[in-house]
Amino acid sequence: MKKTVKYEVDLANLPALSASQQTELKTLAAMPDSDIDCTDIPPLSDDFWKTATKNPFYKPIKQATTVRVDSDVLLWLKGQGKGYQTRINAILREAMMQSIHQKAQ
Repeated sequence: MKKTVKYEVDLANLPALSASQQTELKTLAAMPDSDIDCTDIPPLSDDFWKTATKNPFYKPIKQATTVRVDSDVLLWLKGQGKGYQTRINAILREAMMQSIHQKAQ
């Protein structure tokens, strides 16, 4: 059985860098991008980018608004259970993303 070890870092009280660590950081900062070895990074295919998603932890800011919706549509949304406003947003977001992807092609 593996044991999980957790460490907490107090960012306000980090230990000072050693002289060799400071030298290494200065050397890396001065290194041009062309000297960085990227050969261990596999190339990404077009298929990867078709299914890639932006940061899954991104949470857009909500904005209150008033929208007129046909009564039968609202009844259907509310009939799906709690969270009809979230469903409206998901439906609109999906339509927006499809439109963006179609324009990009």
